[in-house]
Amino acid sequence: MSAYLAEFIGTFLLITVGASINANVVLAQTKGHNSGWTVITLGWGIAVFLGVYTATSLGGSGHLNPAVSIGLAAFGGLDAAFLGGYVVAQIAGAFAGAVVAWMAFLKHFDATDDENAILAVFSTAPAIRHSVSNMITEVIGTFVLVLGALSASAPESSMGALDALPVALLVMGIGMGLGGPTGYAINPARDLGPRIAHQLLPIVHKGSSDWGYSWVPVVGPVIGGLLGAGVHTFLVS
Repeated sequence: MSAYLAEFIGTFLLITVGASINANVVLAQTKGHNSGWTVITLGWGIAVFLGVYTATSLGGSGHLNPAVSIGLAAFGGLDAAFLGGYVVAQIAGAFAGAVVAWMAFLKHFDATDDENAILAVFSTAPAIRHSVSNMITEVIGTFVLVLGALSASAPESSMGALDALPVALLVMGIGMGLGGPTGYAINPARDLGPRIAHQLLPIVHKGSSDWGYSWVPVVGPVIGGLLGAGVHTFLVS
């Protein structure tokens, strides 16, 4: 299977499960309504495990994240010729996963009139809006993610496809701490693909897709990914 298709499928599963967890917590009249941040952080860890494990089992790299791919391409861990295809596959997979999550909760979207809750199913938003501070948080979170993930998947510690497990635990830890200020996108595809879906889908009570904030969960993670990959390269060399 091509690496691009593996990235698409892995990111599709990541967002299908992750956005569904968001929907179950924030939309009206679900079984998990108001079950809280702990459910979201644990659930997204499981979503990451499923996506990365599936992608690597299919022969892909299991990045599922343009920040990871860009960081690796900058420091020789990924052939730059493949970077564009990886990023497109990741964003397309995230978009498709968000559409499927919407389909699974159609009636609950109809029953929800809170525009912010509806947007929260798809994309992140800051608890306190301040672009510089929000971007710093995303940079730090993604730096921790990339440095930790690259260390966990180093040859001497590699468990093959089960490298997905420490990455999933890392995402849970980031969510429980650094996720508080911004909702921890730490992945441009995770935020941008579903935000595009929110813009395009015929959701009755939706409001703005908040494009004014959308650059933060793209630029911040890219910077953090470059820093994480750069520090890892320096340390191992």
